[in-house]
Amino acid sequence: MPAPRSDSAEPATRTERRKALTRRKLIDAARRILAGDTHSTASIQDITDAADVGFGSFYNHFSSKAELFETAVSEVLEELGQLLDELSTTVDDPAVAFAQSLRLATRHGISLPETAQVLVRHGMAYIDADAGLAPRALRDIEAGVASGRFLVRDTRLALATTAGALLAVLHLSLTHPDAVTDATCDEAAEQLLRMLGVPPEEAHEIATAPLPALDQG
Repeated sequence: MPAPRSDSAEPATRTERRKALTRRKLIDAARRILAGDTHSTASIQDITDAADVGFGSFYNHFSSKAELFETAVSEVLEELGQLLDELSTTVDDPAVAFAQSLRLATRHGISLPETAQVLVRHGMAYIDADAGLAPRALRDIEAGVASGRFLVRDTRLALATTAGALLAVLHLSLTHPDAVTDATCDEAAEQLLRMLGVPPEEAHEIATAPLPALDQG
């Protein structure tokens, strides 16, 4: 899978900056196309037109449409994963960390419909990826099991169930936006905590606790 976006180092030369800008435009165009679910019929010409870059520049960055779209989805997931990491640095209880990340992830997706569209349409293929949300959720689940907070025999199955719930809430937010609120996100987290073995009253308390502010960027 292509590496997710990294902004840790700025390109040093004008040529490198121009190449980085072209790559950025292609990925942004791919994210819009993915959100609109036209990726299966979009040609490379369609992509470069949407990105407002020359056709020939495409192959300077990607070998195929599939590689570009994989990069775009991976980037969406990794961006959200990094954001959740930053907000969870002071959380010691894995049950709280798990619920907080899930509640924030659903809120973030709901507030950005284009991101929600990408995740709903393409996120299922990434539920066991090595980057993005999957390894972070698995980390929290395994930490919960190790500490005795979660009663789970198969952590991968718990991860798959969590991913399915997240995508289902995001799907519902797109099809019935008026029916999905912050309380919906919290109830989903509460139900998943109970599935993982947290007692009902404690699950409710954790899932309705105040959240840190989520910077939409």
